[in-house]
Amino acid sequence: MASYAQFLGRKVTVQYRVGDVLLPASGTFAADSGRSIFLEQHVEQRGKLSYFRWEIPYQYIHRIEEVPDIAEQQTTPEPAPAMPENSHAASASAGIGLSSSSAASLLNLPQRPKAV
Repeated sequence: MASYAQFLGRKVTVQYRVGDVLLPASGTFAADSGRSIFLEQHVEQRGKLSYFRWEIPYQYIHRIEEVPDIAEQQTTPEPAPAMPENSHAASASAGIGLSSSSAASLLNLPQRPKAV
């Protein structure tokens, strides 16, 4: 098995397998036991500091990569997305200015028959 100790203390994103599904987890790489890795994420909600911890066994890890620091991301500004030329398309993409009939047609889903 591979050792992931080089990520210790760094912010990482891990993609891991649960059954047939790949799930993402991001946080600070807290520990490597030799059999599994431990991620930690600190969150502040309503003035209270909480944290989450994940234990991910080696055999479930699909991909792990380091997340660049925020300072590095700010040095290369991304261009602003282009605005649509059509004002109706702009309002539709923003979800603004839709009438109830046009919104209903967008969400026109077939109705299930009621069970008897």
